[in-house]
This record gives sequence, structure tokens and C-alpha cells, in this order.
Amino acid sequence: DPEVAAVLAARAKRAGSVIVPGGGTLTSRQLEVLELMSRGLSNAKIAEVLVLTEGAVVKHVSGIYAALQLADTSDAHRRVQAVARFLSQ
Repeated sequence: DPEVAAVLAARAKRAGSVIVPGGGTLTSRQLEVLELMSRGLSNAKIAEVLVLTEGAVVKHVSGIYAALQLADTSDAHRRVQAVARFLSQ
């Protein structure tokens, strides 16, 4: 739910970062990216909204996957898993 993600991201932004299950940490910028991912935005659109390069967004997304311990597998939809895992906190 994008509204839930927005609330969680706003809280974490105020705190500067948030610890996720497994002990990883998401920065406030990663949380912004994750919130936009939860709304279904592509990396290109996230870059436009946050005034970043698409390469920077890719790095943030990779950091999100690492913090949430989402393995790179061919059959998994990591974007969906990342949002679902974050929202399940």
C-alpha cells in the first residue's frame, strides 16, 4: 500500500534511517526510493521525481536489496519483494 509506505518513509526520514529485519539499514534516500517503488514507478521516473541520475537510483535500489537481504535470482521479482518485506515490518 503506497500510503503505508509513505508513512513509514516519512517516519524514517525524520530519524535519518531505519533498521530493517535482518539488521540492515536503509538511509532516508533509500526509503524515498522504496516509497516510489511501492507506487510502481520505474527507475527513470524515480530519477526524475528525486532529481537524480538513473544510475544513482539503480545504486539506491541495489542498496535496498542488500539491506533487505534479497538475493539476485532469475525467478524472483525483487522490486515487489522489497516493498512487501518493508511493509511487513
